[in-house]
Amino acid sequence: MKHTAQIGVFGGSGFYSFLEDVEEVTVETPYGAPSDKVTIGTIGEKRVAFLPRHGRNHDLPPHMINYRANVYAMKSLGVERIIGPTAAGSLNKNIKPGHFVITDQLVDFTSGRKDTFFDGPITRHLAFSDPYCPETRELGVTIGKKLDLPIHDGGTMVVVQGPRFSTRAELEYFMNLGWDTIGMTQYPEVPLARELGLCYTNISLITDSAAEENAEEVTHEEVLKVFNSNMEHLKKLLYEVILAIPQEKTCNCHKAIE
Repeated sequence: MKHTAQIGVFGGSGFYSFLEDVEEVTVETPYGAPSDKVTIGTIGEKRVAFLPRHGRNHDLPPHMINYRANVYAMKSLGVERIIGPTAAGSLNKNIKPGHFVITDQLVDFTSGRKDTFFDGPITRHLAFSDPYCPETRELGVTIGKKLDLPIHDGGTMVVVQGPRFSTRAELEYFMNLGWDTIGMTQYPEVPLARELGLCYTNISLITDSAAEENAEEVTHEEVLKVFNSNMEHLKKLLYEVILAIPQEKTCNCHKAIE
């Protein structure tokens, strides 16, 4: 395939503008069609592939995303590292709307999603104790602090099925377990990337908080409002992280399936 990229980004349509010299590529995979065409552009000297995980018109709810096709498409383009920015809710009173969390753990509370490339007869058991790439994660934290962003080093995200938001009882349960953020798309995106030997880093932009006293009910409109109001900060963070990613890896993400 003549179209290649080194770094992949999953995200929303607001990220198109941070890429230069853009071209769109249709990628076919053994797992069906990805969420949309892949947009490839340049940041510094790096080629970056961008794919809106919900589709460019946001018409794919979290449980209907073809995660296997999306991740496979990135791999087929030559991508070795993926950054997956997400909107997320806070379960921790110290993590406020508008803050950023570079998560280091996740918990799966989804159901029925296609979450492996090894359905048989070939079987592999993935080493997944630490799901996120330590090298790129550290870069995200360091650069976020340099940009003077309200950034948190580490946090556990619980991934729920969606598309509905959680009940108050569910949120209280998650908070009592000491988890920090809540979202709908990190699983199975992260383990699928690891199965293909790709590094994965999440940047969570906090859009709402269940940990605040008298927390109001979450609405999709409010989530989008907070997310869009912090879009420029997120794009700046992504841009600087991508520029800083070294050519040589020091992590062992690519060895996890061995």
